[in-house]
Amino acid sequence: MLTKFWPRAGAVSLPFWSSQPGQKIDLHSRCKPQSPTLRGIIDFLISQHPIARVLREHLVFKIAPMLNPDGVYLGNYRCSLMGFDLNRHWLDPSPWAHPTLHGVKQLIIQMYNDPKTSLEFYIDIHAHSTMMNGFMYGNIFEDEERFQRQAVFPKLLCQNAEDFSYSSTSFNRDAVKAGTGRRFLGGLLDHTSYCYTLEVSFYSYTIGGTTAAVPYTEEAYMKLGRNVARTFLDYYRLNAMVEKVAIPMPRLRPGAEPEASGEMRPAGDTES
Repeated sequence: MLTKFWPRAGAVSLPFWSSQPGQKIDLHSRCKPQSPTLRGIIDFLISQHPIARVLREHLVFKIAPMLNPDGVYLGNYRCSLMGFDLNRHWLDPSPWAHPTLHGVKQLIIQMYNDPKTSLEFYIDIHAHSTMMNGFMYGNIFEDEERFQRQAVFPKLLCQNAEDFSYSSTSFNRDAVKAGTGRRFLGGLLDHTSYCYTLEVSFYSYTIGGTTAAVPYTEEAYMKLGRNVARTFLDYYRLNAMVEKVAIPMPRLRPGAEPEASGEMRPAGDTES
């Protein structure tokens, strides 16, 4: 579990594939999009980028990098070592059969019951095998105002990330998804909390309303992760929870523009 973030000395390594020269080993087919997307989030949060600094000053992020390490090690498509689809067992996870879910659920409940903690976001990252782009699943609430507020974060993310599709984002109460983290925690937490599943395509994304498919790369997944992290600042500024102070930008080389990772890229290759 990652909680505290310091400015990075180097990139964070997550299970994606082996780094030995000339050798790439596929560890877990369903981890390919999630791992670099999450790496993009983490690398951005620990960077020296001015937005990352503001986020670290105002917010606490708790990140569980992987809930199915045994299944990943075995190369399973989505099941754990014991054959369970873990994202269908949030209602009553067993400390013996689903230990990672049980531990994370207990931590979330502990934070929720802490009067000093305001638990506002839960985002579960998954890969999607049929749809394109990044998109989200959210919950349906009887409270219309809460339902509308829930749509704010994905709308802001759509403005920041060219590969994120708000039109593909859906809010539902599908019975077969009752055991997912998004559904269970959406019913457990109060009206100030928002629970999402962030889905990322295995394959490709479209840009600007075109139908041309752009294949996803590891860097594109990481870029989406960086844009997810950036969107938290937009959200909290919109809700006046973070001061609208001017954010100093890094000094630029001639012909370069700031990239969300804090690195410099040639003009024309900027964050969306």
